[in-house]
Amino acid sequence: MIIKTTYSEEELLELLRQKSEAGFKHLYNHYSGALYGVIFRIVQSKEYTEEIIQDVFVKIWNSIHQYDSVKGRLYTWMINIARNTAIDYLKSKAFQNELKNQTLPDFVYNSAALSTSNRTSDFIGFSDVLANLETDKREMIDLAYYQGYTQNEISEKLKMPLGTIKTKMRNALIKLKDLLKDYQ
Repeated sequence: MIIKTTYSEEELLELLRQKSEAGFKHLYNHYSGALYGVIFRIVQSKEYTEEIIQDVFVKIWNSIHQYDSVKGRLYTWMINIARNTAIDYLKSKAFQNELKNQTLPDFVYNSAALSTSNRTSDFIGFSDVLANLETDKREMIDLAYYQGYTQNEISEKLKMPLGTIKTKMRNALIKLKDLLKDYQ
């Protein structure tokens, strides 16, 4: 019996919808590295990233029926799940309490590792793409996608009207989409 090791996106989706173990193994083997990178970039902690990646794959497995190929690619859908799960984790009361309950020296020495503003690592080469954006567009992407700010929070932080923030964010995402065409 020959076991297939490569699947098209449609074949993989069908296997996942059928709750196939082979489909899940393929999904994990081919996407865990990229999703790990997205999560780590947000939480900046190996321990938290490993915890979150498990949750992400459980969410993907349990909600694969909600994926709609008309709205975008599977990879994009999974990255959004990973990103949102990581941001939700950072905003969770359990995480915030854990930070508060650390002894002062531990918190001071580890705060750089937990900071989402530490940009020494670049997974999947995304910082190269972002470097091609204008500064204001790059700031919008950074605040929303890496620091987890909502558009309302960005408006307050930058002291700009919400409508302006929405327009700037839309323009930044359109420009980013154009830049990403070259990387596919």
